[in-house]
Amino acid sequence: METTDLVLAIFHHLLAFSLAGVIAAEFVLLRNEITPGTIRRLALIDRHYGLLAVLIILVGVGRVFHGLKGWEFYVYNWVFWTKMAIFAAVGLLSIVPTMRFIAWSRQAKANASYQVPETELAAVRRYIWLEALLFLAIPAFAAAMARGYGL
Repeated sequence: METTDLVLAIFHHLLAFSLAGVIAAEFVLLRNEITPGTIRRLALIDRHYGLLAVLIILVGVGRVFHGLKGWEFYVYNWVFWTKMAIFAAVGLLSIVPTMRFIAWSRQAKANASYQVPETELAAVRRYIWLEALLFLAIPAFAAAMARGYGL
C-alpha cells in the first residue's frame, strides 16, 4: 500500500506541474502575435490541457481510494473540498478559451489571412490569467491538507 500511495502521489504531482506548464504556455503564446501557427499550437496545447486535467482527476481518485490516508481523510476535510472547488473553477474557466481556440482554428483553416479579433483575444487572455491565478492556490491548499488542516 505504501508503494501504491507513493506512485500515485508522484504521478499526481507530475501531472499537476505539467498542467501548470500548459497554462503558462498558453499564457505566453497569447502574449505575442497570433498567427495561424500560433493558433495551431494553442489548439494542440489546449488538448494536452484537457488530457492532463482528466488524468489528474483519475489519479486523484486513485489517491482517495488507494492512498494511505484513506477516503475518510478526504471526504470530511474542508480544505480538500476547497481545493476541489478551485480545480473545478479553473476547469470551468478553461471552457471559454478552449471554445475560442477551436473557433479560431476552424476560421484559420478556412481563411489563411484570418486575424483573431482583438476583443476575443483580450477576453481569452483574461480567462487564462484568471485560471493561472486560481491554479496557484491549489498547491497552497494541498500543502495545508497534507499537514492535517481541515479536519
